[in-house]
Amino acid sequence: MKQIYILMLSMSIALFANTAQAVTFKMATLSPDGSVWMSKLREGAKEIKKRTDGRVKFKFYPGGVMGDSNAVLRKIRIGQLHGGALTGGVMTRFYKDNLIYSLVMKYHSPEEIKYVRQNLDATIQQGIKKGGFTTFGFAESGFAYVMSSKNPIDSIEILRQQKAWVPANDEVALEAVSAFGVTPIPLPLGDVLAGLQTGLIDTIAASPIGALALQWYTQIKYITDLPVLYSYGVLAISNKAFKKAKPNDRKVITEVMTRIFKELDIINKNDNKSALAALKKQGVKFIKPSASQVNEWHMYAKKSQQKMIESGRISQDIVNKADALIKKFHNK
Repeated sequence: MKQIYILMLSMSIALFANTAQAVTFKMATLSPDGSVWMSKLREGAKEIKKRTDGRVKFKFYPGGVMGDSNAVLRKIRIGQLHGGALTGGVMTRFYKDNLIYSLVMKYHSPEEIKYVRQNLDATIQQGIKKGGFTTFGFAESGFAYVMSSKNPIDSIEILRQQKAWVPANDEVALEAVSAFGVTPIPLPLGDVLAGLQTGLIDTIAASPIGALALQWYTQIKYITDLPVLYSYGVLAISNKAFKKAKPNDRKVITEVMTRIFKELDIINKNDNKSALAALKKQGVKFIKPSASQVNEWHMYAKKSQQKMIESGRISQDIVNKADALIKKFHNK
């Protein structure tokens, strides 16, 4: 009888120890259900659940049902959420040099930004972790282009006449476009489509896959054929929540989600090419600025970068590192 009691007690302790380390990560994302992003994230979550014997689960809230990025971050702070699939720019408030990838017109080709990222991604991830979030790599959304529902835009002068959108509560974006002499209209991401439909805004900057996924392309007539900034997404879990998983389970999560984000990075690169072709097929007209107009865009982009450095939005050190890598890439 005593042996049976000891056995039952041991089983109860083992069961309690196992369930005590179980965790369900509640994650928000703007990506709609059924999208490639959601499909890959669910694929990763399924594998993690299996490899941790059910101790680690993910519950996703897709399609922006948890609100915009500010609402999501607020819910993370109070523990209602544990993280989310967020745009890279959101993480700048936790590590300012994360902005290095999103400086206006800093990079000119997919190959150039790929080389810079190969050398800086680890630094950016470490900085974000010190800021309070664990990430698993970056998946590009691609280069964003100026898109208009009304007028072809080939110069800074014409851009200044438009009702241009910037994400609400994004002081960095506001400061960046102000260097171009543009007075933008801030709106939450979820209100952009309605803003285009009603004429509240008529100009946006978005990647091709973003414009398609969020249905913005239905209102777009013109695209300025000049990449203005690089955008990407991250899966971020608060360090506090991440530490609730067992050490070995954290290794599994990191391994699986890092692989998933590498796959998403490749998928998005290919999808952006297809998305550009799809936009052309939809009848969207691509506007090519002249050489002198392109020079003007780059002149204002340099002013924007300098303004960011002087205001303390980004460090001179990280800019110098990126510049050195760009130079090295072209020398190769």
